[in-house]
Amino acid sequence: MDASGLTPPPAPRPGLRRRDRRGRGRRWDLIPPHLPGHRTRRERFDDTVTDAAASLIERFPRRLAHLRVVVEEVPPADPAPWEDASVLLGRALPSTREHPPRIILYRLPIQTRCSTEQDLDLLVRQVLSEQVGSMLAIAPEDVDPEAWGQ
Repeated sequence: MDASGLTPPPAPRPGLRRRDRRGRGRRWDLIPPHLPGHRTRRERFDDTVTDAAASLIERFPRRLAHLRVVVEEVPPADPAPWEDASVLLGRALPSTREHPPRIILYRLPIQTRCSTEQDLDLLVRQVLSEQVGSMLAIAPEDVDPEAWGQ
């Protein structure tokens, strides 16, 4: 007890903070993880691409062993000279000494063309099969027949 007759509050344990530096208290997610709105569109798109790429790599394990699938937001403003002026959905880059073969999918152009999750899944599979087909010199319908309705 001090001179006023009150006991001081206990000192906080190191590493335990009950409030942030502005005194507002701890913040939690607004949407709990078990609700559908918890994951962003970007995270759901990345999961769709990961699943589609994994199924293709399982189908061609030796030929796609070193393949990297990358997601970017939008294609570059200047297309390559051999590409037409339309909006790109994906691009296949062959391997070099510094990089393994890569496939780049552009998230926003793909998402704007789809109205449902099923459309998105189908379009991602079709774009991936087109790019893998161009890398392996195989028709896209032979790479992923289910994506093309065969």
